Amino acid sequence: MGESYGAYKLGLDESVIRHITSANIACGWHAGDPEVMDKTVKLAVDNSVGIGAHPGYPDLLGFGRRNMDCTPEEIRRYIIYQIGALSAFCAIHGARLQHVKPHGALYLAAVENEPIARAVAQAIISVDPNLIYVALAGAKGEMVRRIGKAVGLKVVYEAFPDRAYTPEGTLVSRRKPGAVIKDPKEVARRALLMAAEGVVVAVDGTRIPLEAQTICVHGDTPSAVELVRSIRETFKSEGIVLKPMGLISE
Repeated sequence: MGESYGAYKLGLDESVIRHITSANIACGWHAGDPEVMDKTVKLAVDNSVGIGAHPGYPDLLGFGRRNMDCTPEEIRRYIIYQIGALSAFCAIHGARLQHVKPHGALYLAAVENEPIARAVAQAIISVDPNLIYVALAGAKGEMVRRIGKAVGLKVVYEAFPDRAYTPEGTLVSRRKPGAVIKDPKEVARRALLMAAEGVVVAVDGTRIPLEAQTICVHGDTPSAVELVRSIRETFKSEGIVLKPMGLISE
């Protein structure tokens, strides 16, 4: 959320916020700006939604979805900077930052690159050891979750019902057809499978086991409001309780 910037409007935050329990808020580098961050934090507070920092690469033109040749030490400082910015807006609204989830290419780089994964985890815990680290669920995310836990962070496992998965358990590149799933019923069905059975079906039909504790839907998808509404209604009908990830037990 909070991915508008200057004169550019992106997402339907005011509508989406009513159907979610936690929000990943852009911190001004891949998207967002001080005014948008301020308004989005207030929106989350007013709707009792858990607030998370969503730090990314310094890549406004590419929306943080392009790889950048940054050292682990640079990445560590980038994340500290962005967490600090959003934390300040939380403070003026009487809120506490709940979690951190890297954005886009940075998130995927941490999954594949151990020094980057270590830099991300060290950045988070150096700012606040009580912050939750949101990391990829499934075998593909094992390394990044292990590193997060090793430095002393609480790690929450995340899955993506609106994204196609490869047989290896990672996300299909957005440059490929079908990478983003936009049908509300299909996304809700996938979310239920993740939550109730701990499974995601890859593009080739492979059933991949994963332990999902939080479900992410991308706010820049045009049908985002319908997606989160459909998921919430489906979970309610199945007796699945939704709550901010800060209330998830270890």
